[in-house]
Amino acid sequence: MSVAFTKESDAESVAADLPDRPVPAHANLVTAAGLAAIDAELAAARAAYAEAQAGDAISADRSAMARATRDLRYWSSRRASAQLVEGRPADGSAGFGSVITFEREDGRRQTYAIVGDDEADPHGGSVSYVSPLARAMTGKQVGEMATLAGADVEIVAIA
Repeated sequence: MSVAFTKESDAESVAADLPDRPVPAHANLVTAAGLAAIDAELAAARAAYAEAQAGDAISADRSAMARATRDLRYWSSRRASAQLVEGRPADGSAGFGSVITFEREDGRRQTYAIVGDDEADPHGGSVSYVSPLARAMTGKQVGEMATLAGADVEIVAIA
């Protein structure tokens, strides 16, 4: 269909019908930093919603209102379901809240923190507690081996 036969508002209508952000089915465990980040995102979502409601913004940009509404629903849900986990396992094993350093067979060392879903950033050095890396490490002690992507790694430090 030619662009000449479409209405500009059609694209805006589609943008306004944004699907909800997926909410993981597992428990929403968070660190103190993760809870603070959720609170900040929720405040930003509330501000964006209020801004989208202000004046005639709703009719001028329906997609802004849709984004603000979607984000407000998501962050409200995540805040309501957040379960703060303080500290890490008392026995010194790897688990939620731990920072694990492991050595690969080629001698490379990598360090990751095990955190909640919303604060996970693998490029920044943190992974979700339900990620394959975290599941392979959970319950292990310094000196133990774990299997990651078919290769053995040795845990050299847990903080």
